[in-house]
Amino acid sequence: MSRVRVLGACVFALVLSAPLAPGQTLPGAASSPPAAPAQAPSDPLNRDTPRGTVQGFLSAARQGQSDLASQYLNTSLTGQAAADLAQQLFVVLDARLQTSIRRLSDAPEGSRANPLRPNQEVVGVIESGGGNEEIVVVRIERGSSGPIWLFSERTLSLVPTLYEEITLRWTERILPRFLTARRIGGVRLFEWLTVLLGLPLFYVVTALLNRVLTPLIRGSWRRIFRQSDLFAGNVLPAPVRLLLLAFAIRWVLATLPLSLLVRQVWSNAASLINVAAVVWLLVLLNGEIEQFIRRRFPRANVSAGASLLRLLRRVFDLLVIFVGMMAVLRRFGVDPTPALAGLGVGGIAVALAAQKTLENLVAGASLLFDQAVRVGDFMKMGDIAGTIDHIGLRSTRIRTLDRTIVIVPNSQIANASLETISARDKFWFHPVVGLRYETTPEQLRAVVDGIRGLLEKHRSIDRESVRVRFFRLGAFSLDVDVFAYLYARDWNHFLEIQEQLLFGVTEIVSRAGTEIAFPSQTMYVANAPAAAPTADSVPGR
Repeated sequence: MSRVRVLGACVFALVLSAPLAPGQTLPGAASSPPAAPAQAPSDPLNRDTPRGTVQGFLSAARQGQSDLASQYLNTSLTGQAAADLAQQLFVVLDARLQTSIRRLSDAPEGSRANPLRPNQEVVGVIESGGGNEEIVVVRIERGSSGPIWLFSERTLSLVPTLYEEITLRWTERILPRFLTARRIGGVRLFEWLTVLLGLPLFYVVTALLNRVLTPLIRGSWRRIFRQSDLFAGNVLPAPVRLLLLAFAIRWVLATLPLSLLVRQVWSNAASLINVAAVVWLLVLLNGEIEQFIRRRFPRANVSAGASLLRLLRRVFDLLVIFVGMMAVLRRFGVDPTPALAGLGVGGIAVALAAQKTLENLVAGASLLFDQAVRVGDFMKMGDIAGTIDHIGLRSTRIRTLDRTIVIVPNSQIANASLETISARDKFWFHPVVGLRYETTPEQLRAVVDGIRGLLEKHRSIDRESVRVRFFRLGAFSLDVDVFAYLYARDWNHFLEIQEQLLFGVTEIVSRAGTEIAFPSQTMYVANAPAAAPTADSVPGR
């Protein structure tokens, strides 16, 4: 998969991951404080929290216990009238309520999202012909068991009208009665068929669509852009097909009059599929970025760069997966803040324990990106001189002139003064030619002029740098300083050129009639006649 296709798929993921309808979010949920830890309910019907009231009502009504469900209503009706009202409310909530029960407050005092109405909690919003209607539970005092939460009188007053709208649903008019009337586990048969057959069938359709579109789009694209490999893989990779499946689930939930239980289950499934698909696409995108950067690394450091990029990619992959897990926890009403705080403390402890390792890793990364050293460089660091054999994430291997391997931590190399001998652009030719003191001025001039001519005529010499001077009367020689820069491919090539030049220098000295001086001393005998002193040269003394 090319990086352009993965990037396009990520943009497509962001589009599909947007909520289908704003009515699916719970009003005031964003500003709600974290839910308090669940405590043992003081009310036998678990009506002491908003979430407990809604869950208890739906559970009782779904099991056909209308008399029990009527205990969750703030109404003056009794007997069969209260039971019928509870059944109608269940049908309305089961068909139209667009919210997640897990996001309701589980605290006895509620979320207090509206400070002006602290004893009211909005369960959700129901769309009707007259506009959007809020489903509200209120906290009231009843009996000696303390305050409890019940469905409000205003909400119950809307139930008959909403119930009439829902009983006229098109599914009851079009589908056979055995599909709409028969229930399995409290869920109508046509809903089971929609979930168990419709959605897997849609995913198979996306796979078939991918097989049909891939060769067509690939052929058309290559005819237009001959050098492009944008559609070298699948047009609809697996993560994109999962996103299409999540979009299909949301479309089904928004279109078909499914029950609340089915909507809750498949809304959670769509969220999980959506998060998994986006995480999958981002992991693929990280891989494409890694390959893109690796192709632009210098060939000398390709192994070290590949190791560093692989480590960074794994870190980013784990970060993406971690963010996806946090999103899933948020979706199911779990506050990940304590876990994040614990991970922060644990991360500090790990960082302190691995301080030296992290220091070497950072130093290795700086060596790679700054190109301070490269594999194959001949360098000198303190007493160590050798060729860089390998640059790793933690250490660097140097092969010395004795053919041994010295392993140096990257932090030491990053903090040391390095002399990269192989990085020089010119080689310094700088011998000092010492001539015997018996050399005459004419011979000395011949030697100086001859060496200068030799250097200026050589094709490997930088002519502007040539300098040959008689510069010192040494202890036992007349010293001629030879200075020049020459061009060579490497150290061996320099030694070859230097050898040729030194042979030329010795020939010039020989043709001038003099010799190279060697360490010597002149001894004068005191009793010898002053007019005719004698001198003996004693080598090595």
